[in-house]
Amino acid sequence: MVIIICFVIGLLSAMVGSIVGLGGGVILVPVLLILHTTTGLFQWADASTIVGISLIVMIFTAMSSTYAYAKSNRIDYTSGIYFIVGSVPGGILGSWLNQFVQTDLFSVYLGIFMLLIFLIFLFKKSAPSPVANEKVHHSSKIIREVWLGSRSYRYSFSPLIACGIAFLVGILSGFFGIGGGSLMVPAMILFFHFPPHIATATSMFMILALSMVSSVTHIALGHIEWSYVWAFIPGAWLGGVFGAKLNQKMSSKAVEYLLRIILLIIGIRLIWQGLFS
Repeated sequence: MVIIICFVIGLLSAMVGSIVGLGGGVILVPVLLILHTTTGLFQWADASTIVGISLIVMIFTAMSSTYAYAKSNRIDYTSGIYFIVGSVPGGILGSWLNQFVQTDLFSVYLGIFMLLIFLIFLFKKSAPSPVANEKVHHSSKIIREVWLGSRSYRYSFSPLIACGIAFLVGILSGFFGIGGGSLMVPAMILFFHFPPHIATATSMFMILALSMVSSVTHIALGHIEWSYVWAFIPGAWLGGVFGAKLNQKMSSKAVEYLLRIILLIIGIRLIWQGLFS
């Protein structure tokens, strides 16, 4: 029974995570925390164990999603490398810090964090500008140009700012086990004017590298329940591929509205659980 539940959780969390570029942990971690307090089948799932499992599973979610997005030429590899350079050291630090927090307190922290992400998504996003309507000139910035269908878009970012934001994202990813995309995608869209679909695909590429590094740290700290990890992986792989395909068919507004609802409900539930369980 536990194996089937883990497979379904892996499938659904990876599918949703791949659609919005969050990696799946933003669904998997809260669900396991809730199951930990509501059923004896998941007594083994304390905070460190859940984060470790989430990061291992995200490797396969991100791997399958990255493969699917790469085939559709939606990943900005150059920008992704800068984000990876900044996020990897942060991921190691965040994974190490996770061992010092209790499960109930962790639940409250994660709930607050998810509500903050919900608020971030309420900000009005500036639409990416076509090349014909915008010229970017700045010697200290990295300028990128991508094609979406028949339209070309140009955007830019400062390497130092990008690495700084990615470092903070890496810390939060390693600590909460959520992949980092929940902050990276809004940051790419709000601050650097990435087209949403490019931001999503590039985020999954970054998450692949970040989850690998953070997972190694959790493995070294002995946080992995290997007997349960294998139940999540097949669902995560299938969900990652399916989610990437759905992403190409859904509008950005539909994806964001769905995500807002999920973040709001789970965030409130986790805070309530941590304070009153």
